[in-house]
Parts: sequence; structure tokens; C-alpha cells
Amino acid sequence: MKTVFSGIQPSGTLTLGNYLGAMKHFVDMQDEYHCYFCIVDQHAITVPQDRIKLRENIKSLAALYLAVGIDNQKATLFIQSEVPAHAQLGWMLQCVSYIGELERMTQFKDKSEGKEAVSASLLTYPPLMAADILLYKTDIVPVGEDQKQHLELTRDLAERFNKKYNDIFTIPEVKIPKVGARIMSLNDPSKKMSKSNPNPKSYISMLDDEGTIRKKIKSAVTDTDGEIRFNREEKPAVSNLLSIYSLCSGIAISDLEEQYKGKGYGDFKSDLAEVVVKTLQPIQERYYQLIESTELDDILDKGAENAHKVASKMVEKAERAMGLGRKKR
Repeated sequence: MKTVFSGIQPSGTLTLGNYLGAMKHFVDMQDEYHCYFCIVDQHAITVPQDRIKLRENIKSLAALYLAVGIDNQKATLFIQSEVPAHAQLGWMLQCVSYIGELERMTQFKDKSEGKEAVSASLLTYPPLMAADILLYKTDIVPVGEDQKQHLELTRDLAERFNKKYNDIFTIPEVKIPKVGARIMSLNDPSKKMSKSNPNPKSYISMLDDEGTIRKKIKSAVTDTDGEIRFNREEKPAVSNLLSIYSLCSGIAISDLEEQYKGKGYGDFKSDLAEVVVKTLQPIQERYYQLIESTELDDILDKGAENAHKVASKMVEKAERAMGLGRKKR
């Protein structure tokens, strides 16, 4: 059975876009692959965080993973900082990374642009991301388009290490979902729906209540001609809403186009809101059962233990390959 690794930062409540573009697919993957789902809290601190809020976000994200249907009997769910091997291998991979290739990362350019003081970790966190993946002999990494560049760097670092020291790392493949990989903002379809957007109307949080969801969808931008059809170039806003509707309902976009032929945006948005509410309602119910429970901590303790057993062995291999420590091993 092949291995899948995925990590999400605990930097705020996940959006409907995160669910449709990633987490929904994880539930299916756990039946087909050996899965590791990681809350990458060490990545979150590349930018300043409030320590109390960060801890809340970590537990909240863990509860959401389980609430969407991740089964800890099938997959390993854990917190990155609770498995020391991630930071250890991250440092070793920094030592085989080049400054030039790190400076070329689009996300580094975006996050550092116009700032007087930039954390060194913003530049060097891609090797830590590579370590996250390589520790578990990962075959497949499901990512959105915006992370594809980092995955290419991960492959380069793994190949460089294998060639220079010893052939110990599996070269991972990138898997980008064909549908729903990039759900766009509700008020600007040229931008990805993001939990970091300062305008809360631009996204639907997975924990938004029913009334908030309906208001946000009602205020979502549309297109001028009033026709409900899918065309990302000509009608990006409506196409985005059709994608959301299709992914939440399971109805094909072509069938939705036929269903709403000759109807206005009002009916369409009202029905879309109903579908989104029904999608998120059971997830929210399970989330609130978990968030203050000992069950959540027990699952995370077990996940860290399982991840540590695998990751520590890979770190030992990497140390041996690089000549670190006293043991010949």
C-alpha cells in the first residue's frame, strides 16, 4: 500500500475551500493508502503567532480532521512539533539546500515583499516541509496548485541527498485533484478562498453558523449577464459558485446548468446556501463533540507515538548517511 502525507497549518479556522479542495479527498484516501495527516504548527511560527490562539487553532484543526471523517484506526493524525524528527531532518535538508533556490520560491517572495524585517524561517521552511514528507517514505502528496513549486523542491532535495550521501529517500509524486483543487474567493474570483483574507465575506469558514453562511453566499459576487453557466474565463464568479454547488451536492455541473437555465441568481444562491449548510452541519456537530473531549487528546497522543516510531528510524538513516554522531551504525 502506498503512503500519503499531507500537512495543514493551524493558522485559523479552515474554509469551505480547504474542505472541498483537500480534506474531503482525504477521507477517501484513507481507505486506499497508508495516510499521515499532520498539523504543521512549526510552519505556522514562520510568522508571529499569539501562543494561546495557536494552541487553540492546533486543537481545533485536529478536531476538524476527525469531524470530516478521518478515522484514527485507518490514518495517523499528529502534531508536527510533537515529533522531533521533523525539525531534525529539516536542519539536515537545509544543509543540502541552496539559497538561490529558496529565494525563488513564490510564497517567500509574496510574504516578504515590502517588509523591512523578514524571519529567516520564511526563507528556509521549504526544507522543513520536505522533511515532513520524506520522513514517512511518502509516495503521494495531495496539494493545491500553490504548493506545487514546494513539492518540486522536495523532489530535488531528496534526489540530491540520495545522490550525494545514500539512496534512502522515496521520491514523492504530486497529486492535484482535478475538481475542487482551487476554490476561489466569494468576493474576488481571481484569488483563492483563504482563511488569511482579512475580509470574512470572502470565505465560508467550516464553523460558520447557518445564518452567516446564507448571508455570505447571498453577498457573493456574480457576473453581469445573469446567466448561470460554467466558463472560468468569461464567468469566473458564477463558475466558482457552480463548482462549490457541485462538490457539495454531488450533482454534475452540466446538470446544474440545465436545472437553472432561465432562472436568476437569487434562486441559485438560495439553493446553494442550503446545500452548503447541509454539508457543514454534521461536520460541525462532530467537531463540537470532540473539541473539549479527552478522546481528541488520546487520538493525538497515539498519533504522535506512531509517527515518532517511523520518523525516528528515517532520521537515524539520514544521520548515518551524513556521518553525524559517534555511532558507525
